[in-house]
Amino acid sequence: MKNSIYLLLILIVCACTEQNESRISSRLRAPAYPLINIDTYTNAWLFGDTLYNKQLSHWTGKEFPLLGVVRVDGKIFRFMGVESNLFKPVEKMSDNEEWYARYIYEKPHDNWMTRDFDDNLWKHGKAAFGKRENQNINTAWESEHIWVRREFTLDDDLHDKKVFLEYSHDDDVEIYLNGIEVIRVNGICRENALLELSEEVRSSLQEGKNVIAAHCRNTGGEAYLDFGLNVEVEGQTCFAETAVQNSVEALPTQTRYRFTCGPVDMELVFTAPLLMDNLDLLSRPVNYITYHISSNDSQFHTVDLYLEAGTSWALDVLNQPSESETFEKDNLLYLKTGSKKQHILGKKGDNVRIDWGYFYLCAEKEYTQPATGNPYSMRADFRNTGSFSGNNPASPDEQDRLAFIRSLGKVKKTASGYFMLGYDDIYSIRYFGENLRPYWNRKGDRNIYELFSSAAKEYKSLKKDCDRFDNRLMKEAARCGGEEYAELCALAYRQSVSAHKLLQAPNGDLLFLSKENYSSGSIATVDVTYPSSPLFLLYNVDLLKGMLNPIFYYVESGKWKHPYAPHDVGIYPIAEGQVAGPVLPVEESGNMLILCAAIATMEGNAGYASQHWETLSQWADFLVKKGFDPDYQENTDVFTGSSAHNANLSIKAILGIASYGRLADMLKQNDTAQKYTAMARKMALEWVKKASDGDHYRFAFDQAGTWSQKYNLVWDKIMKINVFPHEVPEKEIAYYLTKQNKYGLPLNSKQLYTKADWIVWSAALSRNTSDFRQFIAPLYCFVNETTDRIPMSDWYWTDRPEHVSFRARSVLGGYFIKMMEDKLISQSN
Repeated sequence: MKNSIYLLLILIVCACTEQNESRISSRLRAPAYPLINIDTYTNAWLFGDTLYNKQLSHWTGKEFPLLGVVRVDGKIFRFMGVESNLFKPVEKMSDNEEWYARYIYEKPHDNWMTRDFDDNLWKHGKAAFGKRENQNINTAWESEHIWVRREFTLDDDLHDKKVFLEYSHDDDVEIYLNGIEVIRVNGICRENALLELSEEVRSSLQEGKNVIAAHCRNTGGEAYLDFGLNVEVEGQTCFAETAVQNSVEALPTQTRYRFTCGPVDMELVFTAPLLMDNLDLLSRPVNYITYHISSNDSQFHTVDLYLEAGTSWALDVLNQPSESETFEKDNLLYLKTGSKKQHILGKKGDNVRIDWGYFYLCAEKEYTQPATGNPYSMRADFRNTGSFSGNNPASPDEQDRLAFIRSLGKVKKTASGYFMLGYDDIYSIRYFGENLRPYWNRKGDRNIYELFSSAAKEYKSLKKDCDRFDNRLMKEAARCGGEEYAELCALAYRQSVSAHKLLQAPNGDLLFLSKENYSSGSIATVDVTYPSSPLFLLYNVDLLKGMLNPIFYYVESGKWKHPYAPHDVGIYPIAEGQVAGPVLPVEESGNMLILCAAIATMEGNAGYASQHWETLSQWADFLVKKGFDPDYQENTDVFTGSSAHNANLSIKAILGIASYGRLADMLKQNDTAQKYTAMARKMALEWVKKASDGDHYRFAFDQAGTWSQKYNLVWDKIMKINVFPHEVPEKEIAYYLTKQNKYGLPLNSKQLYTKADWIVWSAALSRNTSDFRQFIAPLYCFVNETTDRIPMSDWYWTDRPEHVSFRARSVLGGYFIKMMEDKLISQSN
């Protein structure tokens, strides 16, 4: 009897513990909510608060349609996405159709943009125009300016339709239609942007001849110009009535919404099981959308669900030809779509989406109907009957939509279920001449259907694993840095992890390749790995090794010819060596040495560093010669421009040398360890003399009255290298606290902008939690109040709630540096 009572008590305690673990929450209003997070190509965010007010978007801003509707007793409630209409091309862009135009490089007469201008003396060429690597450039444009006129013929005037200009440009552009200015842009570049024509411009369209004319100016670097025209194909609105959204919260692996849909309540959970202790799971390109629906009036209600996705999930640009199908396999229903061309690894760059491989929606077969085709008829079927009629025509210009209807029957108590969303990219990366499959299919012996089948079987256990992980992360972060810090970490988790691709190199090395999102599009960028590293040092050191392995291979294969570390290994997804961009000799060499020391510190041995000792020795010696007083060069904050005698960069060099000494000590190379550690300590004392500026330390040795965040110092504290006197970070922290603005600590005395990752690193120099939280609070305020509704930016203004640039970058893994420090402390106790 006692044993039975004891067992019962254990079960009650376990149940209560599991229940408490599910009661985690975040109050943070995210700038954008992560919903689908598979990798840098397959992801979707809500750029706002309310799930049914906007279309879901890829991090670049391109719409990735996902529409959700619940039908309760015949009444419709839209809870996700909007009913976007289809577009019919009038004049396609060059990606999808060959087009020719007249062009000239010298300034023409003032009326060059009008319909009746005589352009017979202009050159005749095929679009697109420009100079860009790996783009469909058909007419070279090497000069500063180009003027282009594209004539086309209309069968009707389109006056009663919504007409959109589609355009791509690099750099400044002005575009006219029949002599009327449509748009003028300076200072930014755009790709496949859409702009609805004003009534004035639209009324200039006529049957017969029309002209789009553009002038583009290349202000430096690459150049590009392409444009076309689309008309919206309007359909009847079927889902005007919306649910009422009651709450939303972003957790590390999940985003949860709660709605009231008339007489029923609904919880919707987006789950990305990015758990780093299981590499096969981490690589599995499948996410879940879970629903829980229950009556809120204690009555039975007939409930049906509608989920619709667009083909653009598998396309780079509008109007790309695609193919879609539906089929059943192993008791699962599939909706599949992909481009017709399937040019695998055919594009590289930053503002680029995948257009090879296949996108899937997947659902359990029971009580579920699949369909592909014209969304107007599919939506009408669901609204009218709650099921597909089977008479569904194809969409114009292959813009099919994919949809499931699931009938839940009579619902009173909670009815639950899930859908799966996934992507099979077939080949993920070109790695020094060889196309690599994703890690989950590294041997080429698996298929995507096996993964969906496993994902279905493991759904319940994985959902519990994600709940436990979210709870544990939030609690640990709150304990070491406060609730605001925990909520920032929660929002950063998926953003940072999913900005990478996991693979296996031909030599067996693990590869975890980052894309430098909304920056250069570079792959495996060292000064992106460096700030993101704390997250991976905390949860799986092997993943950080996978970020460094391509750099070591690039250097040790002889392909990189310099005595310092490279910046990257290519432009995503082509990893065949650094092709352009910044050269940061001290920055990247210091980064690599510090990161290898951090790996050794976490693992308690320098085995990984020993595999690359010759390379690390070369970089350490380079820093001894060039690092202490850096000459005129860039650092990781390249947007600040080049500088000489940079004090924070000098700290990185000194700690790089000290890290080499630490590694040598761990490898029992005593003489080497003593030599380099002594040099680092001598340099650190000299640094104090050269950088001292009264109550703080200078931005640069020769610039009195300046200051900057010395975030690189954090490794001296965390790894207990202790080459800098303790008063250096203490003096800096005290000074920083006097320099904060409403939204955070500026990066330096020269600008009001800052970097979010570096704020957290600087905060981690604090000796107490109270000071740490004083730095976190303004950062939290910015994220919570920013008017820029995009995936979290790391570069923003401290005096106003606006970002400067950058979004969706992995560097926010740097938020986890305080948690990583606490883990090291607990390991040493």
